[in-house]
Amino acid sequence: MLRYALPLAASVFLPGAAYACATCGCSLSTDAATGYSAEPGWSISLGYNFINQNQLRYGSSAVPNTRPASINDAGGEQEVEKQTINRYINLGINYAPNANWNFGAIIPYIDRSHTTYGNATSDQLNPSNVSGVNSSGLGDIKLLASYQGFLPTHNLGVQFGIKLPTGNYGGQNVLTGATVGRNPVFFSSGPNASAGQALDTSLQPGTGSTDLILGAYYFQPISQDFDAFINGQFQAAVMTKLDQVGSDYRPGNTSTVSFGLRYEANPDVVPQLQVNISRKSADQGALADTTDTAGTVAYLSPGVTFSVLKNTHVYAFVQRAIYSRLDGYQVFPRWTGNVGVSYAF
Repeated sequence: MLRYALPLAASVFLPGAAYACATCGCSLSTDAATGYSAEPGWSISLGYNFINQNQLRYGSSAVPNTRPASINDAGGEQEVEKQTINRYINLGINYAPNANWNFGAIIPYIDRSHTTYGNATSDQLNPSNVSGVNSSGLGDIKLLASYQGFLPTHNLGVQFGIKLPTGNYGGQNVLTGATVGRNPVFFSSGPNASAGQALDTSLQPGTGSTDLILGAYYFQPISQDFDAFINGQFQAAVMTKLDQVGSDYRPGNTSTVSFGLRYEANPDVVPQLQVNISRKSADQGALADTTDTAGTVAYLSPGVTFSVLKNTHVYAFVQRAIYSRLDGYQVFPRWTGNVGVSYAF
Protein backbone atom coordinates (compact mmCIF):
# COMPACT_ATOMS: atom_id res chain seq x y z
CA MET A 1 0.00 0.00 0.00
CA LEU A 2 2.81 2.43 0.81
CA ARG A 3 4.32 2.08 -2.62
CA TYR A 4 1.08 3.02 -4.34
CA ALA A 5 -0.30 5.57 -1.89
CA LEU A 6 -1.35 8.90 -3.37
CA PRO A 7 1.07 11.79 -2.97
CA LEU A 8 1.33 15.14 -4.61
CA ALA A 9 3.30 14.67 -7.79
CA ALA A 10 4.67 17.81 -9.36
CA SER A 11 2.20 17.23 -12.17
CA VAL A 12 -0.95 16.15 -10.31
CA PHE A 13 -3.03 18.36 -12.56
CA LEU A 14 -2.06 19.79 -15.94
CA PRO A 15 -4.83 22.38 -16.47
CA GLY A 16 -3.19 25.34 -14.75
CA ALA A 17 -1.12 26.17 -17.78
CA ALA A 18 -3.93 25.60 -20.19
CA TYR A 19 -6.92 27.46 -18.92
CA ALA A 20 -5.83 30.61 -20.75
CA CYS A 21 -7.65 29.06 -23.71
CA ALA A 22 -11.20 29.12 -22.32
CA THR A 23 -12.85 25.75 -21.70
CA CYS A 24 -10.40 23.64 -23.67
CA GLY A 25 -10.00 20.55 -21.50
CA CYS A 26 -6.51 20.00 -20.08
CA SER A 27 -7.75 17.97 -17.16
CA LEU A 28 -5.87 14.65 -17.25
CA SER A 29 -4.60 13.49 -13.85
CA THR A 30 -0.96 12.76 -14.66
CA ASP A 31 -0.28 11.64 -11.11
CA ALA A 32 -2.63 8.70 -11.67
CA ALA A 33 -1.12 8.19 -15.13
CA THR A 34 2.44 7.80 -13.88
CA GLY A 35 1.65 5.81 -10.74
CA TYR A 36 1.81 6.63 -7.06
CA SER A 37 4.64 6.56 -4.57
CA ALA A 38 4.96 7.81 -1.00
CA GLU A 39 8.67 7.08 -0.85
CA PRO A 40 10.92 10.03 0.12
CA GLY A 41 13.22 11.54 -2.45
CA TRP A 42 13.32 13.55 -5.65
CA SER A 43 11.37 13.00 -8.85
CA ILE A 44 11.17 14.75 -12.18
CA SER A 45 8.53 14.57 -14.90
CA LEU A 46 8.07 15.89 -18.42
CA GLY A 47 4.66 15.97 -20.07
CA TYR A 48 3.39 17.01 -23.50
CA ASN A 49 -0.23 17.98 -24.06
CA PHE A 50 -1.71 18.60 -27.54
CA ILE A 51 -5.07 20.35 -27.92
CA ASN A 52 -6.47 21.23 -31.35
CA GLN A 53 -9.51 23.48 -30.91
CA ASN A 54 -11.02 23.25 -34.37
CA GLN A 55 -14.74 22.71 -33.78
CA LEU A 56 -16.96 25.71 -33.10
CA ARG A 57 -19.53 24.91 -30.40
CA TYR A 58 -22.38 26.60 -28.58
CA GLY A 59 -23.86 24.99 -25.49
CA SER A 60 -23.58 21.24 -26.08
CA SER A 61 -23.65 21.27 -29.89
CA ALA A 62 -21.36 21.99 -32.82
CA VAL A 63 -22.45 24.98 -34.91
CA PRO A 64 -21.36 26.44 -38.28
CA ASN A 65 -19.36 29.68 -38.22
CA THR A 66 -22.21 31.38 -40.05
CA ARG A 67 -24.24 31.23 -36.83
CA PRO A 68 -22.11 33.65 -34.75
CA ALA A 69 -21.49 35.67 -37.93
CA SER A 70 -25.24 36.20 -38.22
CA ILE A 71 -25.08 38.14 -34.95
CA ASN A 72 -22.73 40.57 -36.70
CA ASP A 73 -25.08 40.63 -39.71
CA ALA A 74 -27.69 42.08 -37.36
CA GLY A 75 -25.29 44.73 -36.04
CA GLY A 76 -23.95 42.84 -33.03
CA GLU A 77 -20.38 42.19 -31.96
CA GLN A 78 -19.45 38.51 -31.83
CA GLU A 79 -16.01 37.09 -32.55
CA VAL A 80 -15.98 34.21 -35.03
CA GLU A 81 -13.00 32.08 -34.03
CA LYS A 82 -11.47 29.70 -36.56
CA GLN A 83 -8.90 27.50 -34.76
CA THR A 84 -6.54 27.41 -31.78
CA ILE A 85 -3.77 24.79 -31.54
CA ASN A 86 -2.14 24.45 -28.13
CA ARG A 87 1.03 22.54 -27.33
CA TYR A 88 2.06 22.45 -23.68
CA ILE A 89 5.33 21.08 -22.30
CA ASN A 90 5.25 20.77 -18.50
CA LEU A 91 8.39 20.18 -16.48
CA GLY A 92 7.65 18.92 -12.98
CA ILE A 93 10.19 18.89 -10.15
CA ASN A 94 9.19 17.23 -6.91
CA TYR A 95 10.74 16.56 -3.49
CA ALA A 96 9.32 14.43 -0.66
CA PRO A 97 11.30 14.77 2.61
CA ASN A 98 9.21 11.96 4.12
CA ALA A 99 6.04 9.96 3.48
CA ASN A 100 3.80 12.73 4.86
CA TRP A 101 4.92 15.81 2.96
CA ASN A 102 5.57 16.55 -0.68
CA PHE A 103 6.67 19.77 -2.43
CA GLY A 104 6.86 20.50 -6.12
CA ALA A 105 6.86 22.95 -9.00
CA ILE A 106 5.32 22.81 -12.47
CA ILE A 107 7.12 24.88 -15.12
CA PRO A 108 5.07 25.14 -18.35
CA TYR A 109 6.22 26.06 -21.83
CA ILE A 110 3.41 27.11 -24.17
CA ASP A 111 3.36 26.96 -27.98
CA ARG A 112 0.10 28.29 -29.40
CA SER A 113 -1.25 29.22 -32.84
CA HIS A 114 -4.54 31.03 -33.18
CA THR A 115 -6.68 32.12 -36.15
CA THR A 116 -9.91 34.10 -36.17
CA TYR A 117 -12.30 35.85 -38.53
CA GLY A 118 -12.78 38.59 -35.93
CA ASN A 119 -16.20 40.25 -35.97
CA ALA A 120 -16.89 39.04 -39.50
CA THR A 121 -20.31 39.05 -41.14
CA SER A 122 -21.52 36.00 -43.04
CA ASP A 123 -20.18 37.29 -46.37
CA GLN A 124 -16.70 37.86 -44.88
CA LEU A 125 -15.95 34.25 -43.88
CA ASN A 126 -13.14 33.80 -46.38
CA PRO A 127 -9.33 33.44 -46.18
CA SER A 128 -8.68 37.14 -46.79
CA ASN A 129 -10.37 37.96 -43.48
CA VAL A 130 -8.46 35.45 -41.36
CA SER A 131 -6.06 36.92 -38.79
CA GLY A 132 -3.41 34.70 -37.24
CA VAL A 133 -0.60 34.58 -34.72
CA ASN A 134 1.91 32.10 -33.35
CA SER A 135 3.11 32.58 -29.79
CA SER A 136 5.41 30.61 -27.53
CA GLY A 137 7.19 31.05 -24.23
CA LEU A 138 7.18 30.39 -20.53
CA GLY A 139 3.76 30.07 -18.93
CA ASP A 140 2.65 30.60 -15.34
CA ILE A 141 4.62 28.49 -12.84
CA LYS A 142 2.85 26.56 -10.08
CA LEU A 143 4.31 25.87 -6.63
CA LEU A 144 2.51 23.05 -4.84
CA ALA A 145 2.60 21.20 -1.53
CA SER A 146 0.64 18.30 -0.11
CA TYR A 147 0.15 16.54 3.18
CA GLN A 148 -0.87 12.87 3.22
CA GLY A 149 -0.19 11.86 6.82
CA PHE A 150 -3.83 11.43 7.86
CA LEU A 151 -3.79 7.64 7.46
CA PRO A 152 -1.04 5.04 8.04
CA THR A 153 -1.45 4.00 4.39
CA HIS A 154 -0.82 7.58 3.15
CA ASN A 155 -3.60 7.30 0.60
CA LEU A 156 -5.60 10.37 1.65
CA GLY A 157 -4.23 13.87 1.31
CA VAL A 158 -4.79 17.56 0.80
CA GLN A 159 -3.06 19.94 -1.58
CA PHE A 160 -2.37 23.66 -1.54
CA GLY A 161 -0.26 26.01 -3.62
CA ILE A 162 -0.06 29.11 -5.78
CA LYS A 163 0.22 29.96 -9.47
CA LEU A 164 2.63 32.81 -10.19
CA PRO A 165 2.33 35.42 -13.00
CA THR A 166 5.58 34.35 -14.71
CA GLY A 167 4.28 34.19 -18.29
CA ASN A 168 3.96 37.24 -20.52
CA TYR A 169 0.48 38.75 -20.35
CA GLY A 170 -1.62 41.76 -21.26
CA GLY A 171 -3.29 43.41 -24.21
CA GLN A 172 -4.52 46.90 -25.12
CA ASN A 173 -6.47 49.31 -22.96
CA VAL A 174 -9.97 49.43 -24.44
CA LEU A 175 -10.25 53.18 -23.76
CA THR A 176 -6.87 54.44 -24.98
CA GLY A 177 -5.45 51.60 -27.11
CA ALA A 178 -2.22 51.67 -25.08
CA THR A 179 -0.35 48.40 -24.64
CA VAL A 180 -0.61 47.07 -21.09
CA GLY A 181 0.95 44.16 -19.27
CA ARG A 182 4.30 42.49 -19.92
CA ASN A 183 5.30 41.84 -23.55
CA PRO A 184 1.86 40.77 -24.82
CA VAL A 185 1.69 38.97 -28.16
CA PHE A 186 0.24 40.81 -31.18
CA PHE A 187 -1.32 39.36 -34.32
CA SER A 188 1.21 38.74 -37.09
CA SER A 189 -1.04 38.29 -40.14
CA GLY A 190 -4.40 39.34 -41.51
CA PRO A 191 -6.60 42.36 -40.79
CA ASN A 192 -5.87 42.28 -37.03
CA ALA A 193 -2.14 42.54 -37.72
CA SER A 194 -2.70 45.48 -40.07
CA ALA A 195 -4.68 47.18 -37.31
CA GLY A 196 -1.91 46.54 -34.74
CA GLN A 197 -4.21 44.44 -32.55
CA ALA A 198 -3.03 42.33 -29.62
CA LEU A 199 -3.98 38.70 -29.20
CA ASP A 200 -6.86 38.12 -26.78
CA THR A 201 -5.72 38.48 -23.16
CA SER A 202 -7.09 35.00 -22.37
CA LEU A 203 -4.82 33.51 -25.07
CA GLN A 204 -1.58 35.15 -23.93
CA PRO A 205 1.07 32.79 -22.41
CA GLY A 206 0.24 34.06 -18.90
CA THR A 207 -2.77 35.57 -17.14
CA GLY A 208 -1.01 38.22 -15.03
CA SER A 209 -2.66 36.81 -11.92
CA THR A 210 -1.54 35.10 -8.73
CA ASP A 211 -3.88 32.18 -8.06
CA LEU A 212 -4.62 30.14 -4.96
CA ILE A 213 -4.80 26.36 -5.46
CA LEU A 214 -6.58 23.92 -3.13
CA GLY A 215 -7.14 20.22 -3.65
CA ALA A 216 -7.67 16.78 -2.14
CA TYR A 217 -7.13 13.18 -3.25
CA TYR A 218 -7.79 9.58 -2.26
CA PHE A 219 -6.55 6.22 -3.54
CA GLN A 220 -7.69 2.69 -2.71
CA PRO A 221 -7.10 -0.82 -4.13
CA ILE A 222 -10.51 -2.38 -4.78
CA SER A 223 -9.36 -5.90 -5.72
CA GLN A 224 -6.16 -7.84 -6.28
CA ASP A 225 -5.62 -6.26 -9.71
CA PHE A 226 -7.60 -3.00 -9.72
CA ASP A 227 -6.85 0.31 -8.02
CA ALA A 228 -9.25 3.25 -7.92
CA PHE A 229 -8.56 6.93 -7.34
CA ILE A 230 -10.32 10.26 -7.09
CA ASN A 231 -8.88 13.74 -6.86
CA GLY A 232 -10.10 17.30 -7.12
CA GLN A 233 -8.65 20.78 -7.39
CA PHE A 234 -9.91 24.36 -7.22
CA GLN A 235 -7.99 27.38 -8.53
CA ALA A 236 -8.92 31.05 -8.20
CA ALA A 237 -7.11 34.33 -8.86
CA VAL A 238 -6.50 36.31 -5.65
CA MET A 239 -4.30 39.11 -7.09
CA THR A 240 -4.16 40.55 -10.61
CA LYS A 241 -1.57 42.78 -12.26
CA LEU A 242 -4.11 43.96 -14.84
CA ASP A 243 -6.25 46.08 -12.52
CA GLN A 244 -6.58 49.52 -14.13
CA VAL A 245 -9.67 51.09 -15.68
CA GLY A 246 -10.01 49.95 -19.28
CA SER A 247 -7.33 47.27 -18.90
CA ASP A 248 -8.44 45.06 -16.03
CA TYR A 249 -8.56 41.27 -16.36
CA ARG A 250 -9.25 38.39 -14.00
CA PRO A 251 -9.29 34.77 -15.26
CA GLY A 252 -12.27 32.67 -14.27
CA ASN A 253 -12.12 30.15 -11.42
CA THR A 254 -11.45 26.54 -12.40
CA SER A 255 -12.51 23.31 -10.73
CA THR A 256 -11.41 19.82 -11.77
CA VAL A 257 -12.45 16.38 -10.55
CA SER A 258 -10.86 13.18 -11.87
CA PHE A 259 -11.56 9.56 -10.99
CA GLY A 260 -10.69 6.24 -12.55
CA LEU A 261 -9.26 2.73 -12.45
CA ARG A 262 -5.78 1.27 -12.96
CA TYR A 263 -5.33 -2.41 -13.90
CA GLU A 264 -2.24 -3.55 -11.99
CA ALA A 265 -2.00 -7.27 -12.90
CA ASN A 266 1.27 -6.55 -14.74
CA PRO A 267 3.19 -3.71 -13.03
CA ASP A 268 5.22 -3.08 -16.19
CA VAL A 269 2.16 -2.41 -18.38
CA VAL A 270 -0.75 -0.69 -16.63
CA PRO A 271 -3.88 0.07 -18.71
CA GLN A 272 -6.13 2.62 -17.09
CA LEU A 273 -9.25 4.67 -17.62
CA GLN A 274 -9.98 8.13 -16.27
CA VAL A 275 -13.01 10.40 -16.21
CA ASN A 276 -12.01 14.07 -16.04
CA ILE A 277 -14.59 16.76 -15.29
CA SER A 278 -13.72 20.45 -15.38
CA ARG A 279 -15.69 23.62 -14.76
CA LYS A 280 -14.50 27.14 -15.55
CA SER A 281 -16.33 30.35 -14.69
CA ALA A 282 -16.25 33.34 -17.03
CA ASP A 283 -13.26 35.66 -17.24
CA GLN A 284 -13.94 39.15 -15.90
CA GLY A 285 -12.78 42.69 -16.75
CA ALA A 286 -12.51 45.08 -19.67
CA LEU A 287 -9.95 42.83 -21.41
CA ALA A 288 -12.02 39.68 -20.87
CA ASP A 289 -14.38 37.87 -23.20
CA THR A 290 -17.03 37.54 -20.51
CA THR A 291 -19.56 35.69 -22.70
CA ASP A 292 -17.37 33.01 -24.35
CA THR A 293 -14.98 31.69 -21.70
CA ALA A 294 -17.06 29.61 -19.27
CA GLY A 295 -18.26 26.04 -19.42
CA THR A 296 -18.36 22.51 -18.07
CA VAL A 297 -16.67 19.60 -19.84
CA ALA A 298 -16.35 15.87 -19.09
CA TYR A 299 -13.72 13.68 -20.77
CA LEU A 300 -13.30 9.92 -21.01
CA SER A 301 -9.56 9.26 -21.03
CA PRO A 302 -8.17 5.80 -21.81
CA GLY A 303 -4.42 5.30 -21.60
CA VAL A 304 -1.54 3.09 -20.61
CA THR A 305 1.59 3.45 -18.49
CA PHE A 306 4.79 1.51 -19.09
CA SER A 307 7.62 0.86 -16.67
CA VAL A 308 10.58 1.08 -19.05
CA LEU A 309 13.53 1.31 -16.66
CA LYS A 310 14.04 1.28 -12.93
CA ASN A 311 11.98 4.13 -11.40
CA THR A 312 10.99 5.37 -14.87
CA HIS A 313 7.40 5.45 -16.17
CA VAL A 314 6.10 6.50 -19.58
CA TYR A 315 2.42 7.18 -20.24
CA ALA A 316 0.15 7.96 -23.20
CA PHE A 317 -3.50 9.03 -23.03
CA VAL A 318 -6.23 10.24 -25.36
CA GLN A 319 -9.06 12.38 -24.00
CA ARG A 320 -12.43 12.32 -25.72
CA ALA A 321 -15.21 14.69 -24.69
CA ILE A 322 -18.38 12.88 -23.56
CA TYR A 323 -20.19 15.98 -22.33
CA SER A 324 -19.85 19.71 -22.81
CA ARG A 325 -21.93 22.71 -21.87
CA LEU A 326 -20.18 25.86 -23.07
CA ASP A 327 -21.22 29.47 -22.57
CA GLY A 328 -21.28 31.44 -25.79
CA TYR A 329 -19.35 30.42 -28.91
CA GLN A 330 -16.05 28.62 -28.38
CA VAL A 331 -13.70 26.56 -30.53
CA PHE A 332 -13.41 23.15 -28.92
CA PRO A 333 -11.15 20.10 -29.34
CA ARG A 334 -12.63 16.86 -30.64
CA TRP A 335 -9.85 15.08 -28.74
CA THR A 336 -6.66 15.83 -26.84
CA GLY A 337 -3.42 13.85 -26.62
CA ASN A 338 -1.12 13.48 -23.60
CA VAL A 339 2.25 11.76 -23.31
CA GLY A 340 4.86 11.98 -20.60
CA VAL A 341 7.67 10.42 -18.61
CA SER A 342 8.57 10.48 -14.92
CA TYR A 343 11.72 9.44 -13.09
CA ALA A 344 12.25 9.02 -9.34
CA PHE A 345 15.70 9.11 -7.74
